[in-house]
Amino acid sequence: MVRIPHDTNANSAVVKHFTAFLESKQLRKTPERFAILRRVLMFTRHFTIETLRQDLEQEAYHVSRATLYNTIDLLIEAGVIVRHVFNGQQPQYERATGLTHNHLVCTHCGKVKEVRDDGLIAFMNTRKYNAFNADRYSLTVYGMCSTCARKIKRQAAAQASKQNNQVKQHNTSGK
Repeated sequence: MVRIPHDTNANSAVVKHFTAFLESKQLRKTPERFAILRRVLMFTRHFTIETLRQDLEQEAYHVSRATLYNTIDLLIEAGVIVRHVFNGQQPQYERATGLTHNHLVCTHCGKVKEVRDDGLIAFMNTRKYNAFNADRYSLTVYGMCSTCARKIKRQAAAQASKQNNQVKQHNTSGK
C-alpha cells in the first residue's frame, strides 16, 4: 500500500479542520479519533472500516468498533471522507479531495477504479436545475473490467473446445 506522509501541508490542514469541527460541535478531541484520522490520511485508495481496523491493529493501536464507526461518521460529517456503497458491497470510504471523479465498478469481481472525465465535468458544470444549487455529483458506472472479460472469454473458449472435442469423439466412435 502506498502511504502519504502525515506531515504534509494538506494533511496538517485536514487535522486542523477536524480539530475545529470537533470544537464547533463541542466534542472531545480524543487520541483515538486522531489516530483514526492519521490512519485514514495514509490511504490513497478506497478503504473499508475492516481494512482500517486491521491497519490500526497492525500498528498496535486498538480501538473499539463503536469508536471506529462513530469517528468515521464524524469524518464524513466534517467533510474529510466520503462514503460509497457500490453494487450492494460493504461501504467503502475515500478522502474527500474536492476533485471530481467517477467510479467504474466491475459487477463480477467488485473492483473499483477511479476515472476522471473532463468532458463530463465540463458538461455537469453547465447544468442548471430548477430550485436547486448543485455543489457536486457522483457517477458510478457498472460493468465488467477487462480482467474479468478476458477470464470469461478464456472460459467460454475452453468450454467450446471441450464440447467440440466431445462431438468429434462421438462422431469417430459411432463409425
